[in-house]
Amino acid sequence: MIDTSHSSARPVTRPPTADCRCILQDGRVLTVTATRRPRANRAEVKCVAPGAPALGERMLEVVRLARLTEHRFDSREQVVISMDIEPQHEDRSWELAAVLADRMVRELWAAPVPPVTAMGWSDAWHLGRIDGGPSAAQPQAGTMLLGGLGQLSHLGALTGHADPSSAVSSVRSWFPLHSGGVNDTLCWVEASVYPLEGAEKEEDTIAAPGLDAATQLAVRQTLAEARHFDGQALGRWRTVVRFGEPRFQGNSYQLALVMADRLARGRDFVPRGRLIATGASSAWHAGRVDAVEGRAPKLELIERQARKGDRVLLPLAWQAETAEAFGEGLRAKGVSLAWIERIGLI
Repeated sequence: MIDTSHSSARPVTRPPTADCRCILQDGRVLTVTATRRPRANRAEVKCVAPGAPALGERMLEVVRLARLTEHRFDSREQVVISMDIEPQHEDRSWELAAVLADRMVRELWAAPVPPVTAMGWSDAWHLGRIDGGPSAAQPQAGTMLLGGLGQLSHLGALTGHADPSSAVSSVRSWFPLHSGGVNDTLCWVEASVYPLEGAEKEEDTIAAPGLDAATQLAVRQTLAEARHFDGQALGRWRTVVRFGEPRFQGNSYQLALVMADRLARGRDFVPRGRLIATGASSAWHAGRVDAVEGRAPKLELIERQARKGDRVLLPLAWQAETAEAFGEGLRAKGVSLAWIERIGLI
């Protein structure tokens, strides 16, 4: 094994590609290759897995989440990541190799002794945490990194730093996910923020892995505009947004997303229970909250699933059409309710 606590030295010439190997559970050796090129208005990260779209989506999610706690932000280049073979569906040991290849090609980490072999996975890459990996592996030439109980427990250890999760603030809020069936539920949206020293374009600092392109764009625009309303919130945070159910339609999640972000950044007080909200806006930069469709079924869903300690925020435009019994029913359960027309005035 190689000590990585002082491995921040960088080569003089930036490599156009970087490789990181992984020994899979079935004994095969997989190679992850990361290539950088000018971004030219393309996506910041692209993951290629021919014939395995689900694997490509998971690679993209892993890399975007792991970037949250990086100390440097530079969106001028695109990184394309690929694998030479396809791992078995349940084998996640390649995740650490993908994260390291992405960091090596951007010169955020250089192996003390190349080549690099890495095995590890995580359910919380956005916290920089490495949950698991093999406890032992066949000796390899170069640098070998094993996640979890093996050697590496968090990404900060690569450069001799503390666990980066302590600098991440994550908050969830809930919104009614209504489709008119038995699957109607309160869905969570989580905003995780990490301090950032300035950025040229706010949308580039916001990642929402797992969502389709149109929804990712809407999420970025919503947060960027809502932060504009804060006055001095732009260019200060790197952000990852996650949803409990990433497949949905409509914009009724927007108020819940904005509130999760405000709570994560310390702009509002955290309720005793969950914060449940629904609403959208065509002018988040002005802090305005507008109504969304499906008022009656969404109110019914909230009234049914809200519990003691929860805080409910709803568009003021709905209040005139809602019976007083709705608010009385929530208060009887110990749930607080506010009808709002602007954020920041709750």
